[in-house]
Order: sequence, then structure tokens, then C-alpha cells
Amino acid sequence: MIIDRSSPIPQYFQLQTWLIEQIEQGVFKPSDKIPTEEELAQITGLARATIRQAIQNLVNLGYLSRKRRLGTFVLNREIETDKRTIIGILIPDIRRGYAPELARGAEDEAARSKHSLILCNTDDLFVKADFHADRLIDNNVGGVIFVPTAASDEKNRLIVEKFIRKNIPVVLADRSIPDLNVDLVTTDNFDGAYEITKYLILKGHQRIAITLSTLFSTERQRLEGYKKALTNYKIPIDPTLILTDNGPFNEKQYLKFAHTLLKQKNNVTAVFAGHDRIALLFYSAANQLGLSIPEDISIVGYDDLHFTTVALTTMHQPIYEMGQESMRLIMSRISGDIKESKEIILKSYLVERCSVLP
Repeated sequence: MIIDRSSPIPQYFQLQTWLIEQIEQGVFKPSDKIPTEEELAQITGLARATIRQAIQNLVNLGYLSRKRRLGTFVLNREIETDKRTIIGILIPDIRRGYAPELARGAEDEAARSKHSLILCNTDDLFVKADFHADRLIDNNVGGVIFVPTAASDEKNRLIVEKFIRKNIPVVLADRSIPDLNVDLVTTDNFDGAYEITKYLILKGHQRIAITLSTLFSTERQRLEGYKKALTNYKIPIDPTLILTDNGPFNEKQYLKFAHTLLKQKNNVTAVFAGHDRIALLFYSAANQLGLSIPEDISIVGYDDLHFTTVALTTMHQPIYEMGQESMRLIMSRISGDIKESKEIILKSYLVERCSVLP
């Protein structure tokens, strides 16, 4: 079955992918004429307009050539050398969070080196990352910067292996995938979480709650850093103060966590929000409950996003620099300057504002 009508992947792209597979497997050889639009419509059940779009895309990509009144033919396709200067980047959401800053760092570094960037927004979904991975392979990118999605390690590994099979180097940015021998640029999330928890402890807080997702490697490391700081300062780890989710960021879920903790303000004196967008929800929940931050409860975040409405004490991550380093690493990999996989761990630092009281 060529077309899966229940799939979220566009039907033109499914046909396009099938045609490429037929060409690469030698079913359609160079100079062969492929089936006509009418024949493809009978085979697939697709509308002619959908078929025309898929074929035109393959013409643009150099797989096919149209000859007036004769039909569409397979080209003897050669990868253009200048396409090796095109880099793909797969990020969760270009509109919010840290991803825009990471992409900007990568793009600025690419421009300085006369490379081009293809930006792919995954919405933190495996199915969209998989779709864009095929698109990047079709465009003969020289390398890929990939922020793993909010899916299992096994699924994210499938994305990386798809590039590796095509000899396209990959740099993971921010989030890691266990047992995968590829380059990684990230920050020391364990140390950052340890330092910000230590900051709260030295302010006199002992009833410190934390809320984050255990789905991502970054936030799992922050949870471990939080626990280590409590242990080192001989503060018992209270499981009731650890509120975690195992999925992607969901405002409704974390707003519920915020209400739960804020209602315990006599039991909890400070909250470590796993990232700044979670911390921002605590301000909204506090307003709904008639509470004030930091007068009723202290809050810290992580990332140092550019909020203008709150003065949040947080851990600054060098996100822009992460994008730069990812691009430098992918260019070194393309040029053959490095052979073994490399891990670059950047340092974060505390930014003290007005969300914490002793």
C-alpha cells in the first residue's frame, strides 16, 4: 500500500517518498519514463493535483525531468558539491522556549562561514521530526543539528540512524540520547541544578519542592542535581515535594502542580521549577490564589528566558552559544577535522533577581 490515509504525513510527501524509493532501488532507472499522472492516480487513488505536487517536488530536487508531450523521466542524479554547505536544524518550537535562541546562534555561525540553514520545526513530535528528516535527506544536507523530540529514546534514535545511513553527520543539541555514538553540545544540567538548589538552601530554605518532566535527559539531570544538593546539606529528600510528569510541557498539568504546591505554602517555602516556562505558571497560579511571589513563596527557574513581566531568579543557560558550538562542530565534522564523537558541555550561571526571599 503506497498511501496510508490514516497517517498525519501529507499524501503528496508519501507518494514522493515512494517514488524516491523506486528510483534508489533501481525499479525506475536513469532515463526511464515513470507512470503518467493518470496511471499514478489509478495506482494510488490520489487526486491529480496531489500527484502533480509530488512530481514537481522531485523535479525541483533533481530526481525527475519533464519533457513536453513525452512524459516524466528519471535523471542520472548527482549530488551537487555546493549542497554540502547546507545544514539542517530540527528544533522543538521556533516561537517559544529556548529554541529560537539556539537557532539564532546556529544561523549566525552558519552565515559567518557561508553555510546555509534549513530550519525545521518539529513541535517536539517524533512524527514531524521523521517527516523533516526525510525532507533534509532529499535536499542533500551536509549535516544536521537535532534537538531530540519529546518521544522515547528509541524513537529519537531512529531519526539519527536515518541520517547516519546516508552518511550525514549529526550533532545533538541540548538533549542527549543514551548509547548513541554521535556528537553532543549541551550544558551541565546536574551542576546547574545543584547550584540553584544550594542557593535556596543558603537562603535558609529547607522545604524546597521541585517540578519538571522526567522525559528529557536535561530535566532528569536537574532532578539529580537537586537531590544531591539536599543530600550534601543533610536535608531529607521528601518524595511529596517532587512533582514530575513524564511527558512534554503541558501548561494545564504544570498549572495543576503549581496550585498543589502554592496551597501548601506553610509546608513549602521555595519551589525549583524545572524550566522558566513552568516558573511563569506559578506567577499565574499565585495571582489566582491571591498570593504573592516571593512574599508567600519563593520561586526559581532554569534557562533565563527573556521575560518582561516577572523578575525571576534563574539559572542562565548559554543557549545562543550552544547553537554556535553545534554549528562549529557540524562544520568540523563535514570538513573531516574530527574523527571520534565529541561532547561539549557548556557552563551555566545563576542570575539573581527578585523571586526569592530568605
